Amino acid sequence: MVLIPEGSFMMGSSDSQARPDESPVHEVKVDGFWIDQTEVTNAQFAAFVEATGYVTTAEKPVDWEEMKKQLPPDTPKPHDSLLQASSLTFKTTNGPVDLNNYAAWWEWKPKASWQQPRGKGSSIEGKEDHPVVHVSWDDANAYAKWAGKRLPTEAEWEWAARGGLKEKKYPWGDEDINSGKVKANSWEGSFPYDNTNKDLFFYSAPVKSFEANGYGLYDMAGNVWEWCSDWYHYDYYKTLEGKTTSNPQGPDGSYDPYNPYIAQKIIRGGSFLCNDTYCSGYRVASKMKSSPDTGSQHTGFRCVKEL
Repeated sequence: MVLIPEGSFMMGSSDSQARPDESPVHEVKVDGFWIDQTEVTNAQFAAFVEATGYVTTAEKPVDWEEMKKQLPPDTPKPHDSLLQASSLTFKTTNGPVDLNNYAAWWEWKPKASWQQPRGKGSSIEGKEDHPVVHVSWDDANAYAKWAGKRLPTEAEWEWAARGGLKEKKYPWGDEDINSGKVKANSWEGSFPYDNTNKDLFFYSAPVKSFEANGYGLYDMAGNVWEWCSDWYHYDYYKTLEGKTTSNPQGPDGSYDPYNPYIAQKIIRGGSFLCNDTYCSGYRVASKMKSSPDTGSQHTGFRCVKEL
């Protein structure tokens, strides 16, 4: 783990790429803390599973009674064949698609899990140093507790990602991600059908494949999204405007006007699928969200610990 000093910073973004939930920019103070230098790897997660017998969300059959709580009323029950252990996997398209239609490049694939990241028959053999994926927030939280740690707040995560730089766009500064040397594992080219693989990785990369930020942390941009402890609320930053907040823990509950039935947790840092045409998730202020029981091929986590 790496020691992150206490400090204050302007959290969020108001530039041309910022989404509405990233503003207003507001001052935050954060106490010092320890944070994992890398995303939790397959090898580390395997040690947890071996020690505890833990079974991840993606490895369990779907409980329709629980799932329908996150859906509009009167949603019909799908066929039982669809309610099986599965997770979200990425699929390339044959050409340009509507980038508002995420279903164009995501599919629920049976048997996809942290051990079989691309579905049945795939493996993590030889990828022990890659970040573990297909882990839900519940899975990440269980690992963190077992390790004597916890998940970071999004304020802690952003403060750490900035690496000591003041009001910069990325962990390395303001240089565009596609300029100069390769800085992170992201999607280069035309998403989601043409990846030039300039960074040499189509899917995840081994941790420490790219230069660390100013605090010595790896992959705070790209590779895989990382779970944070906070609930996602579309208007949360508005409640912090014009004041300095110390160690914010996030809102008391979740609200997303685009998914009003689903409670969601924040994910940070972007992934190997991020591209400026639709995501730019590798910006330090960027955030996305997902339900705590959802895993995917591009989502992992790292942990923090009190001083």
